[in-house]
Amino acid sequence: MTLATQVGPDTFVTLTYTLYDEEGEVIESTTADDPLTYVHGYGQIVPGLERALEGLERGATRSIVVPPEEGYGEYDDEGLFEVPRSEHPELGDVQVDDELVAEGPHGEEIAMRVVGVNDEVLTLDANHPLAGTTLRFEIEILDVRPATEEEIAEAEEELELEAEGCDDPTHDHGAGGDELLWPGRKDDKNHGPS
Repeated sequence: MTLATQVGPDTFVTLTYTLYDEEGEVIESTTADDPLTYVHGYGQIVPGLERALEGLERGATRSIVVPPEEGYGEYDDEGLFEVPRSEHPELGDVQVDDELVAEGPHGEEIAMRVVGVNDEVLTLDANHPLAGTTLRFEIEILDVRPATEEEIAEAEEELELEAEGCDDPTHDHGAGGDELLWPGRKDDKNHGPS
């Protein structure tokens, strides 16, 4: 009889989750047909969730509460700022809740939400939409197995790119200037709770 593989470093984890906010509203969820997969130990999911999954086996279900500092961080008031519309006509007809991507001074991608619009300025928020929120995950582990060398190499590469300030492995990390560059609207990417 072989022992079941437990979630731990260098394991490939397949799970489903439903994510709730502090009011109990569903933020997002996955299904067995479209689960979340990740390599454990490489920061591919929020730290509090990753720590809570440690040691679980296939079939385990849990309710996991993750405080802001272990999830998407505390809300930072300095992440809220105004941009004169006259300086960025390429942004065109943006609406509240649109997502924009700017390039930071070191070539990193910075995602921002439009939280205010008028004729003069756009008010942007660079905080994650869930910053400052206590999260509750209802999870079920569908599978745990040792990760392949290729999966580990990909996870290491993603971790290195994130450490450089970018979670897009296709992004060119060239030398940047001292201000934000504005390529435009953000693509709709869903990487799970990362």
